[in-house]
Formats: sequence, structure tokens, C-alpha cells
Amino acid sequence: MYILNKNERRNMRKLALNDEILLKIEKPARYIGNEVNSVMKDKNEVDVRFAMCFPDVYEIGMSHLGIQILYDMFNQREDVWCERVYSPWLDLHKIMKEEQIPLFALESQDPIRDFDFLGITIQYEMCYTNILQILDLSRIPHHSRDRGEADPIVIGGGPCTYNPEPLAEFFDIFYIGEGETVYDELLDTYKEYRAAGKSRIEFLERAAQIEGLYVPMFYDATYHEDGTLASFAPNNEHAPSVIKKQMVLDVTEAPYPQAPVVPFIKATQDRVVLEIQRGCIRGCRFCQAGMLYRPTRERNVERLKQYAKAMLESTGHEEISLSSLSSSDYSELKELVTFLIDEFKGEGINISLPSLRIDAFSLDVMSKVQDIKKSSLTFAPEAGSQRLRDVINKGLTKENILHGAGLAFEGGWNKVKLYFMLGQPTETVEDMKAIGELAEEIAERYYEIPKDQRNGKCQITVSTSFFVPKPFTPFQWSPMCTKDEFLGRAKIVNETIKSQLNKKSIRYNWHEADVTMIEGILARGDRRLCDTMIKIYEKGGIFAAWSEFFDEQIWLDAFAEDQIDTDFYTTRMRSEDELFPWDFIDAGVTKNFLLREWHAANAETVTPNCRQKCAGCGAMKYKGGVCYENKN
Repeated sequence: MYILNKNERRNMRKLALNDEILLKIEKPARYIGNEVNSVMKDKNEVDVRFAMCFPDVYEIGMSHLGIQILYDMFNQREDVWCERVYSPWLDLHKIMKEEQIPLFALESQDPIRDFDFLGITIQYEMCYTNILQILDLSRIPHHSRDRGEADPIVIGGGPCTYNPEPLAEFFDIFYIGEGETVYDELLDTYKEYRAAGKSRIEFLERAAQIEGLYVPMFYDATYHEDGTLASFAPNNEHAPSVIKKQMVLDVTEAPYPQAPVVPFIKATQDRVVLEIQRGCIRGCRFCQAGMLYRPTRERNVERLKQYAKAMLESTGHEEISLSSLSSSDYSELKELVTFLIDEFKGEGINISLPSLRIDAFSLDVMSKVQDIKKSSLTFAPEAGSQRLRDVINKGLTKENILHGAGLAFEGGWNKVKLYFMLGQPTETVEDMKAIGELAEEIAERYYEIPKDQRNGKCQITVSTSFFVPKPFTPFQWSPMCTKDEFLGRAKIVNETIKSQLNKKSIRYNWHEADVTMIEGILARGDRRLCDTMIKIYEKGGIFAAWSEFFDEQIWLDAFAEDQIDTDFYTTRMRSEDELFPWDFIDAGVTKNFLLREWHAANAETVTPNCRQKCAGCGAMKYKGGVCYENKN
């Protein structure tokens, strides 16, 4: 007689969805778990169960590096079992509501409500209503104040927590900053408090004392008659008045998953991801990530080589991507790329290098890693004219762009993608027209190459997104354009492109203006939006990040019902002394520095990058990274 061993018994778990449902829905592999490298444990042998959620569909959630890092880090602990959960797609959402099936974790297939923690990554504003979907399907009360002792602790992390206020009432805790620093302390505290029979509120009071953790119910906001924030202060003695961002100084020694879970179906990023550095030295004034993740910290190149080998071996992926906000600034890039090419020669491993500057070195690197059929190159000038590139501190001249494009064309590339933003501060009609004129000059540069040396026609794709001024950027004081203004600007760019000599070689796409307006409200909103968010969810406003499911009217109706003045959050210029809903967070960069940069933008003055000259942004207080490169 054959007796199942412990591991086999674990794997014979009962699926939360029966065969009938699985055969009825799109991509059932999203919901069954048991993928290669997923972690199975005995729930009776752990002290803490943690459900890690990305509030979007499986394919997108499985591509998220932050969750992969925390999943691995938590599961290294014997006393914790971390599992995954994603937003059920619309077909399953409907079935779960109709048949009263509670939302479940992939690994154990157990209901989320049975867990100790539900951790939600808040990556972009348009997923906010999906967070409410997750809570609703899990049968966890939407409002933190309504949860009882049996409910999981709901904790949010990720870039959108730098203005958590539009979601403040739905979370018990927000973790501000990088997850590798104080999670262990939080989990240990939870174990200790639960063993001592302490209440939920006592645990939250203790959590509020851990640096970087924000417990929104312990704070009150008051407002002036004009709607601006008058005060924001703790209402509980255990809560600090300022929440300090968590930062990993030594990224080389930080946890990193060497056996990430391999998705069953093609994920958005179906590859091994090597994070080569955190932060960016550049200081583009529109870029929130560039400000939030200061200072720049590099991972050791030898360690990265080890990770690359281990991860390719453990996953079977055929592509490796180097992740960074600006890969060209990684000081060991040449050594790393040369190693990857030599090490995996003949094994069919592709290497992708996003966020590169297009210069001779980068093109040389790309020639080595790209197939003979050279795929397209991406430039992100962000603005068409030099004047506006100086305003946004892009640090890129037209000569740089044309020279890079020329080198690329001579190297055999004939497809170029150009990314711009419309609606940035001080933008004029000339700046808009300059986008089409720059595309034309790039096309002309291609056709200067003798015909017999060219690789057919060139194809230039111009894409414009619409500008949203984000918290903790120098543009946080700036107004947004209206929807009609955005579309008017796209029309000017379109007409300029159509009037060019090489218009047949240039394609133009622009982003949806209605989605951008909603993103702007959520990015700059406050906790007065919370109740409206529930209304939008109840009206069916989920998967708003997916243009085919975004219904602007649902949002506008809910804002109108609750008398929310959307212009207050979007098109209004902020005064320099206004108290922002996110000012209680210390993100490293100071408000004074951001204000100086706002003035520099309006004066069209460029600020050098961090390696050229320190701009005094405030990140030096962390005593590490690029700020201390030459001070050891």
C-alpha cells in the first residue's frame, strides 16, 4: 500500500471553485495555484497567515516585483505562510457574488477572511475600486472602523501610499516606503499581542509606534471654508505626527527571490527580473518615482550575476530584464551585460534593457543583445521643445536625440517609439507643435542614409500621455488641464504630424483624457472621497485601469451625488503655503526642495543630476546611496 507523504497531502488540496465554474470562466488557470515555486505550508504549523494581494488580474499581479520580494521574504520565516490573491476577472466576480463564494488565496484555496493579514499593493490610482472589490468578495467590512476581532488586519503598501488619503477609511495600516525594513517587527508584534490576548485596537496602537506605519483612524483632518486642509493631526497618543518613509540602504544584502513563482499563463512580464538599482539620479520634475525612491542605491554586480543564474535555473524563463528607473546610470552596466551575453550564449536567453538613454554605449550594448531583426528603440524626450525639456529638467537636448537616432538607424534599426507628455506646466502651442517637428527631424535623419544601406521604410510611433501633477514632485502645486484642453492639445500634435513631409512614416497615439482626469482626482484627493469610492464600486466601476471597462459616467454621477467638486482636486492652482493631504509623510525630499524646483521650473532653469552636484533635496539624511558614493 502506498501512503501519501506530507508534501503530497498538501498538494491534494480541495479547489475553492468546482469544475463546473472553472470550465465556464475565462483562463481558469488564474485561480488554481500550485504553480512552480509557489510555497505550500501546513497552516496548523504557522503562527501568522498573510494574504498578499495585487488588486488587478492575475497576469498583471504576477508581474509585480515588490510582491515577489515580500512573498519570498515572508515565506523564509517558518512561523509565517504568505499566499497570493488577485482580483477575480469580471466573469468570476459575477459568479462569486451570485453563488456567495468567498474570495480565496491561491496556495491553500482558503477564504481570505480566515487570514491574519490582507496586504494590498497599491500600484496605480485606477485600481482603487478593485481594492473595494477584494474587500467585498472577502466579506471584510469596507471601513476599518466596522471590523471586528475576527477580521484580518488590512495593510496597504506601494507608491500610491504616498497619498493614502482617498483610501484612508478602508485600511487599518499603511506601510510607507520599502517593505524589507519593518515587516518583521510588525509580524513579531502581532504574534506577541495575539498570544497575550490583546485586542485589535491595542495591536494597531502598538503598530502606529513602528516607524513607517500609518494607522489612518488615529488621525483627524479639518478643512477651511474653501475646502483646503486646515489641519491634520493625531487623535491618539500612540500615533506620531510625522510618518517617516522606510528605506533599505544596503540593497545588495536585502532579500531577493531567487526562485520566483512561475505563472501558469503568460504574464504581462513573463521573464526573470533583475533589479539592478533603486532610485534615480536624474530629477525629472514630473516624475514621482524619481523623488520617492531617493537616494539612488546600486546592487553589487557580482551578486546580480549569481541571481541571474539562480533565477533562470529555478524558473525556466527565456528572458531576463534589468529593472531600474534609469538603467544607463548603473555604474556596472557594461560588466553585467557582457557577463549575461557570454554566460548564456547559445541558450536562447533574451536580455531586455528598458529605460536606457540612447547613446553610443547603449546602442552598442543593444546590438549585442537584440536579435538580428532589430526590434524598436524607445526614446522618452517627454517634451518636444528644448524650452519645455528645461522646464521639466529632462536633461536631454535635440542634438542628443538626433545623434542617438542617427546611430540607431546606421546600426540597422528602423523602428523608433517616442514618448511625450501633454499638459505640463508652462506648455505653449509651439511646444505642442515641436513634438511633430521633432518626429519629422528623426524621420529625415533616417532618409539621409543612402537607400541601399537602409532597412526599408522607417516607422516612428509618437505616443502622448496627459500630465497628472503627483504628490512629492515639484509640480504638486501645478494645476491640471481640463479634459477638453487635453484633447485640444492632442489635436494640435495630430495636425502638426499630418502636415509633415514624412507623415507616412509617423504614427500618433494619445492616451484617454477622461481616465487621466479621474487619475488626477485620486492622486491629489483626500479622505472626503472615501464614501464616493464605495458608491463608484457599487455602481460597477471596477477594472477602471482597463479602457474597455472604464465608464466615465459612473464616476461623474457618483461625484455629483456626493457634491464633490472635481475641479478642486484637478484644475486648481495650489498656493505655496497650502497644507497638502500628504504633508504628514516625510518622504526624504523636503517640501522646501520641491518648492525650489518648482521655482526653477518656472524660471526654465536646469538642475544638475545627483552625481554632478548635490541639489540638497534632503535624501542625504539617510546616510547612504549616491549621496555618500565618494565620501567613504
